[in-house]
Amino acid sequence: MNAADLTGMTLDYWVARSLHDFVREIYFTDSGTKVAVRGNDRGRPWDGRFTPSTSWEAAGVVLERAQRFELRERRDGGDAVCVAEFEGSHRTVEAQGETVRVALLRAFVKSRFGDTVSEMLRQPQVLNGLYAEQVGEPSAVGDVEDLPCPDARIGDIGTSPR
Repeated sequence: MNAADLTGMTLDYWVARSLHDFVREIYFTDSGTKVAVRGNDRGRPWDGRFTPSTSWEAAGVVLERAQRFELRERRDGGDAVCVAEFEGSHRTVEAQGETVRVALLRAFVKSRFGDTVSEMLRQPQVLNGLYAEQVGEPSAVGDVEDLPCPDARIGDIGTSPR
């Protein structure tokens, strides 16, 4: 599959796979329609949905890893073009997308895996560097504090348990 064609959940999955310094586990929620991750990004725990293709909050973890980031002007409703270099990569990549966010995320995946990626694994998995190993179930998280709920922000106070 071409990295230039990644969209939606498939793009979210490959971004999560590219964040091996942050993501420990990848699993799926909402009857398998959303990517979810467990990990710790620079002291901030994350356990829940991970949708950088539709959320700048999630895509921000990619933007923070950009050492050089350049956008090229969109013309006549064309695609946004992102030229970037990311931490841990010594090459400059270019990607296009219907939005700046999609172009950035595709560039990030290309910086880690090149122009093509394999099929998305639709089972829970643990990351070991750039490699994923399938597991039977996501592990219980007991080593992080103040975990966000999938629909909430870190520190949100929910209703009392019944």
